[in-house]
Amino acid sequence: MVARAYTVAFEGVEARIVEVQCAVSPGMPAFSIVGLPDKAVSEARDRVRSALGAMGIALPTKRITINLSPADMPKEGSHFDLPIAMALLAALDIVPRDSVEGTVALGELSLDGSLVAVQGALPAAMAAAEEDRGMVCPAASGAEAAWVGNAQVIGAASLQEVIHHFTGLRPLEPAEPGEVRTDTGSKDLRDVKGQERAKRALEIAAAGRHHVMFVGTPGSGKSMLAARLPSILPPLTPQEALETSMIHSLSGLLDEGGISRTRPFREPHHTASMAAIIGGGRGAKPGEVSLAHNGVLFMDEFPEFPRTVLETLRQPIETGEVMVARANAHIKYPCQFMLVAAANPCRCGYLPDPARACARVPQCGEDYLGRISGPLMDRFDLRVEVPPVSFRDLDLPPDGDSSADVAARVLAARDIQTARFDGLGEQRSNADASGAILEEIATPDTEGRELLTRVAERFGLSARGYHRVLRVARTIADLEGADQVRKPHVAEAVSFRLTSMSAA
Repeated sequence: MVARAYTVAFEGVEARIVEVQCAVSPGMPAFSIVGLPDKAVSEARDRVRSALGAMGIALPTKRITINLSPADMPKEGSHFDLPIAMALLAALDIVPRDSVEGTVALGELSLDGSLVAVQGALPAAMAAAEEDRGMVCPAASGAEAAWVGNAQVIGAASLQEVIHHFTGLRPLEPAEPGEVRTDTGSKDLRDVKGQERAKRALEIAAAGRHHVMFVGTPGSGKSMLAARLPSILPPLTPQEALETSMIHSLSGLLDEGGISRTRPFREPHHTASMAAIIGGGRGAKPGEVSLAHNGVLFMDEFPEFPRTVLETLRQPIETGEVMVARANAHIKYPCQFMLVAAANPCRCGYLPDPARACARVPQCGEDYLGRISGPLMDRFDLRVEVPPVSFRDLDLPPDGDSSADVAARVLAARDIQTARFDGLGEQRSNADASGAILEEIATPDTEGRELLTRVAERFGLSARGYHRVLRVARTIADLEGADQVRKPHVAEAVSFRLTSMSAA
């Protein structure tokens, strides 16, 4: 008779149920695993054999066949160890078959039978809950999986504990969810001396989830401003925290099973490859754009990134999702992130400084910022020139609003948007508004419309640029608590659109 256990295979952030079938039949002694296993799954037979031997359980001198169904789905990862062992134990009548069939299992086995934490426990628990099954996993992964409240999660430290639990000798208590953390760090916006316009742009960007580009000389404070962005962002909503944590779970980034309410802040180095930024590699893993989902992707030295990497950002910025296409896998990941880019005005960095600029003016700046294509630059809602700070300003005491003050205004604006877009699916902030909804919420008054029309005709705004100005103007109005977009809101939005660094 065939014994069955259940586990999952991952396709992006989705976990698909896999049935692990075990048959022990007469014949030449063998232990084979079929059903498109990768190398790690194929090696499970040696880890299972050793783990059972460590507990004094000898395999029968018969033919053992493990089938992973559906057979045409690729199976990857070491988390298949535990379900294979459980199916084998059920086939040997060591544990009750009905108990094993009612659970989803995942976990890696050590040679001594202890269980090692694996990635993807959170999406696996969600799949188990949808199938109305319990879940058994390593104790180190239990706190993460227990966040799915409608799934009973059992965390075990070893295969011996799993056997004792299913045979009723020593039942295990359900795992408890990990800690909820909200930590914005110790960096405060008040630490930034001067740069009031850049601070204002940062507040607008945070309030509406707008993309922003900082251009300035070395040491003017671009990176310092970006590093303080998490301190003014509102905490993740429960839904956003779950979405973000599922992606981080697949990448093994959840610390001790805790879910963070702090928005992710990813800052890849400019030498990062396309697979690292967009996703891919072995198993088509999520890239930085997906790891920054519902948070911030900060790309310092923006023009130094490879041109191919920069151009692949265009589609994720527009759609909020990325398709990682490989010969054997097409995986879709969410990536609704806020892009913050920082760049020097030219290669030497001192193009605006008449005392230090190089002799290649203006070619130096045109060649350097020219690495950023027009279509990509057109996707930045706010473009801010960050001038150098004088030494006298550096000696002044901290002034301006603290991060807590700005965060309160940002949260109030986000609450307005949450109520506005309630029930509209993927549209959660002003940056997501489009079509008829954008026209309804961001149509300016008569004076504002006339101003925007003149600017569009005079500077040749693209249709995308026109709509992005409207979105920013709507966010500025939300920060003021205004119901309608008026001329001052449009004027400020336009001022962040038209700069000397690029065309409109």
